[in-house]
Amino acid sequence: MTPQPPPTPPGPPASPASIANSDSSGPGLREQVIEVLRDIYDPELPVAIYELGLVYEVEVDATGEVRIAMTLTSPTCPVAESLPGEVEHRVQSIDGVASVAIDLVWEPPWDPEMMTEAARLELGMF
Repeated sequence: MTPQPPPTPPGPPASPASIANSDSSGPGLREQVIEVLRDIYDPELPVAIYELGLVYEVEVDATGEVRIAMTLTSPTCPVAESLPGEVEHRVQSIDGVASVAIDLVWEPPWDPEMMTEAARLELGMF
């Protein structure tokens, strides 16, 4: 058996534009996943997790397997137990999604600079 290299840790958060361009399953499924992520709100803030910059990476392969690398605003976030499960459940409900894997990562740590302009505007941070 040939040893496998360790998994590559996620890099810095991708911009929404670069996240949307890495769908190998064909047009549409990746965009559907991102639309669902744009509709999941952080329970403590009136902003979607995608706009907050909590979603670092979205991968969709040709078989409909989805992998999402995401973080939380802090490791002690009160929704650490529930939010990843909600993301998994909501994405799994999309037609064409075969499976969903959520990778909860802490590197790089979330920072308010990761928010989109829309999120900053919603939170009055301009």
